[in-house]
Amino acid sequence: MSIEVRAASVFADVRKVIGPKSPTATVCWCLSHRIPAKLDHELRGPDRGAYVERLCRADPAPGVLAYDGGEPVGWAAVAPRATTSYARSRVIPHLDDLPVWSLWCIRIRPGHRGQGISHALITGAVEFARAHGAPVLEAYPVDNGTARVETTMAYVGMRANFERVGFVHAADTTSVLAGHPRILMRRDLRG
Repeated sequence: MSIEVRAASVFADVRKVIGPKSPTATVCWCLSHRIPAKLDHELRGPDRGAYVERLCRADPAPGVLAYDGGEPVGWAAVAPRATTSYARSRVIPHLDDLPVWSLWCIRIRPGHRGQGISHALITGAVEFARAHGAPVLEAYPVDNGTARVETTMAYVGMRANFERVGFVHAADTTSVLAGHPRILMRRDLRG
């Protein structure tokens, strides 16, 4: 298996990883932390996909995709924190005034999990953020130790996966997901 990570600029590939089976379904499309809550609630069904399609044409793209032999198998949402709901979060602390970027969602397609794709995505997100001038990349994974995390709740990532690619624990948060505390982890991209 040879995983390649690229900017998520091809909408058809993004749709394969985070889109719904039915085009009329109203699912997250990884928009809940990217856009204001009011707009998130207003966008229904196909309008959500159309919004993501516009994001894929923008620079920077809305994240990165992992490919296995040309097939899209994973997604990571990454963007400047100032453009996300984390900019206004009361549960995820702000540590300083640096224009940090956030990595808040990792999704691996069924049949491809457990193969190290999340590590490739996190590393790809680091390179993507660095290439766009980010001084620091933050993530907000669960601190689950050795406990299993339900697949639907694993989208925020797990502490160990971020530690493996050079992130360090920077702060505790008051956020809890699936019974596990979330922490703020950082990777310095300067130098």
